Amino acid sequence: MWNLEGKTALITGGTKGIGRATVLEFAKLGAKVIFTARDGAAVTAFQQELGEMGYIASGMQGDVTSEDDQDKLTDFVFQRSGSLDILVNNAGMNIRKEAIMYEVEEYEQVINTNLIAPFELTRKFFALLKRSGKASVINVASVAALQDVKSGAPYAMAKAGILQQTRSLASEWADKNIRVNAISPWYTETPLVKPIIDQKERYAKIVERTPLNRFAQPEEIASAIAFLAMDKASYITGQNITADGGLSANAL
Repeated sequence: MWNLEGKTALITGGTKGIGRATVLEFAKLGAKVIFTARDGAAVTAFQQELGEMGYIASGMQGDVTSEDDQDKLTDFVFQRSGSLDILVNNAGMNIRKEAIMYEVEEYEQVINTNLIAPFELTRKFFALLKRSGKASVINVASVAALQDVKSGAPYAMAKAGILQQTRSLASEWADKNIRVNAISPWYTETPLVKPIIDQKERYAKIVERTPLNRFAQPEEIASAIAFLAMDKASYITGQNITADGGLSANAL
């Protein structure tokens, strides 16, 4: 049971960072993987790469905040599988500013991408998840949902919201055999945090605060997501795994 064989999984934001690592992890564990990204060229290139590695994977270009793309994705998954066993709401973005400096359009984009879109996608896939009989939804949240990490208020607000979304849907859908969990990573070496990595003084301060004394690697987060998706985790729902290198255990 330490595998995902026979399962169909959808991973949003699947060509970079944690999403890409999760696609690879799921494929190695035997899942039939479907992934999305906004960059069509990146989708095509990654799908070809996966095929050359012998994995079963399908990619689709799409913006998770677009209702049209959400509907196209629902049809895409239905045509290829007819049901959905695993949904990983990973796609995310951020604009880092002081609260008073945001334009309305900017913070709406952050909240729509990180909170509203996962809710809408999860609702649209409810019927396919229910059809699975033992489905799992994993929401990629953030340590920013739990404490101020200087990521900007809208991002933190959205990630805190997705944690409560996780708890609420886990309770509401438990009798439908749909588990809903979240994972909250600390700083992970992905394109999203490259601007932080490039700030040597800030990077050093973050590493100093982290007991494991380093940023996470995307593969480390992907492995935790894979565990939550497995039938081995069948009694875990409504939970949040904080993958923070010991930060919360050592917080002052």
